[in-house]
Amino acid sequence: MKDVEAADALGAKAQELRQEIGKVIVGQQEVVEQMLMAILCKGHALLVGVPGLAKTLLVSTLSDTLNLKFSRIQFTPDLMPGDILGAEVLEVDKESGQKFFRFIEGPVFANIILADEINRTPPKTQAALLEAMQERRITVAGKTYKLDEPFFVLATQNPIEQEGTYPLPEAQLDRFMFMLRVDYPTPEEEVEIVKRTTGGKPDKAGIILKAKALDEYQDLVRKVPVPDNVINYCVRLVGNTRVSAPGTPAWTKELLSWGAGPRASQFLVLGAKAHALLRGKYSPDIEDVRAIALPTLRHRIVPSFTAEADGVTADDIIRRLMQEIG
Repeated sequence: MKDVEAADALGAKAQELRQEIGKVIVGQQEVVEQMLMAILCKGHALLVGVPGLAKTLLVSTLSDTLNLKFSRIQFTPDLMPGDILGAEVLEVDKESGQKFFRFIEGPVFANIILADEINRTPPKTQAALLEAMQERRITVAGKTYKLDEPFFVLATQNPIEQEGTYPLPEAQLDRFMFMLRVDYPTPEEEVEIVKRTTGGKPDKAGIILKAKALDEYQDLVRKVPVPDNVINYCVRLVGNTRVSAPGTPAWTKELLSWGAGPRASQFLVLGAKAHALLRGKYSPDIEDVRAIALPTLRHRIVPSFTAEADGVTADDIIRRLMQEIG
C-alpha cells in the first residue's frame, strides 16, 4: 500500500475506532482522539481526572478495539518493583532433583499497560516503569528481557486526593507524551451514561485494528514530511518556556520556575503529524501543533509560586505563549 493510500485508510480506520469506542464510552471524544495519537506515535499517556469518569474502562475498551493484550496494575503504597516486572523463583527438577531459577513474567509483559493511580506507589516502584517505558525492556537479576511490541503505558492519576500519594518526578513525567485531562460529562452525556449502565448487559467494543496494521500506521507517522516553519515553531514555543534562555519573554521569568526540554519539541512534531493524518492531511501545519500543545507541554513546565498564588495554570501559560508567538 502506497503512503498516500495508507494515510487515507488511516483516517477511515480512526473514525471506525472512535465509533466503536463510542459504543462503550459516552463523550470524551477529545481524550479518545489524543490517546489514539499517542499510540500512533508510540508514546505513553497520563490520564488525570477525579474518580468515576471511566478512565479504566476507556483504556480497556481501547485495547479491545486494537486486539492487544491488556494488563491492569493497581498501584498501592506496598507495591514492589517485582510485583510489576516479575521475579525469578527457585524450582526443582522432579527427575534430576537439580535446582534452577525460572523467571515468572509480571503484568508489565503486555501490549497496553494501565497503571492505575500511579501516584499512590513509592518512587522505587514508579521508577521500575522507567526502563520499560523508554527502552521497551526490563532488567531483573542482571538479565534483560524484551517487551512485546506494541507497548504502551497509560497511567491514571487522581488530582484531588494528595494525602498518602507520591507525586511523579519530572524525569518520569517527561516520558509521557501527553497528559490528558478527563473532565466531567455534560448533563446530556451523564443521562446517557446512567441509561447504559443501569439497564441490561453493557455493550463491548469489537476489533477494528490489529497489531500488524497498527505497526504499519506507526511507521507511516514517522514518514510524514514536516515543513521547516512547523519545526521552527515547535522549537520556538518550547524554547520560550525556558526562563534562562535568551529571547524568552520577560513575564515567563515571573510565572515559570522550569521549562520544557528537547523531548517536548520532538513530541510536538510527532503529535502534529498524527493530528494531521487523522484529519486527512498529508503534512502538518502550525494549527496541528497548536491543537496538541496543551497535552504535550502542561506536564513539562513548572509554574512558579507566584503563578500558583495568582491562580495561573500551566495551560494558561501555554495559551499565552502561543498567542504571543502567533
